[in-house]
Amino acid sequence: MNSTTQTISPLRQRLLDDMRMRKLSPKTQSGYIRTVSRFCGWLGRSPDTATAEDLRRYQLHLVDHGISPISLNVTITGLKFFFESTLDHPELMRHMHPVHVPRKIPVVLSPDEVARLIASAGNLKNQTALSVAYGAGLRVSEVAALKVSDIDSERMTLRIEQAKGSKDRYAMLSPVLLENLRTWWRTARAAGWMLNGGWLFPGQDPADPISTRQLNRVIHEAAKVAQINKRVSMHTLRHSFATHLLEQKVDIRVIQVLLGHKKLESTALYTQVATKILREVVSPLDSLHPV
Repeated sequence: MNSTTQTISPLRQRLLDDMRMRKLSPKTQSGYIRTVSRFCGWLGRSPDTATAEDLRRYQLHLVDHGISPISLNVTITGLKFFFESTLDHPELMRHMHPVHVPRKIPVVLSPDEVARLIASAGNLKNQTALSVAYGAGLRVSEVAALKVSDIDSERMTLRIEQAKGSKDRYAMLSPVLLENLRTWWRTARAAGWMLNGGWLFPGQDPADPISTRQLNRVIHEAAKVAQINKRVSMHTLRHSFATHLLEQKVDIRVIQVLLGHKKLESTALYTQVATKILREVVSPLDSLHPV
């Protein structure tokens, strides 16, 4: 047998088929497979022999080993799909319960910090990618997935295809960002880094897009160079975009559309970090007259 050939068990194949039937995204599918594999490794036998008590003990095991609330809920979601859809035994999940995820206010950079961060990104490609993340409020996966054809200079928009929730949307394209993109396009085309109609930010192989991991490495290194001591990630630029728009008095429902948020409450979180707005509020203490 060829060493590269792997035998897939009937149970794993059924899980793969179930996920394919429901057209789950590749990322979701790989996550569910990883979740079931980890449970199987802990259980020490085939997962189709698990009991409700096994699953209860597994959740206790994960909690005792310090799993985060988000990771725990993701694990439960994956196991729920497996036991309900693939094994048709929803009753086995009766002792597994999602946990509350504490809501934390996001880290936001000042406009000066954003400018320093972008300038410290090393080269034109990295600087332009960070400019897109901040200037259009995109997720890191959305930046990586951009193609040259997604730029609409007439309507001044960026087309975002199949973003979170498998939804398409349009993001804003400012004149400054458009000029930055044109400069990058001319440079990349002249150097042979970019294919016709290809990725806006190619990886080492122009046929592939830059990876989200690479973009996160870029911003972490840029934060060090810029001497920004806050916990910075690519998503920090998206948080900063929304907060700065709110501080500019842009309607929160417009910001919701630009971010692609399904619920307004997700966007309303930025009201807690828009310090410029908070500073403009007059405290009732200041209106008291001395007695």
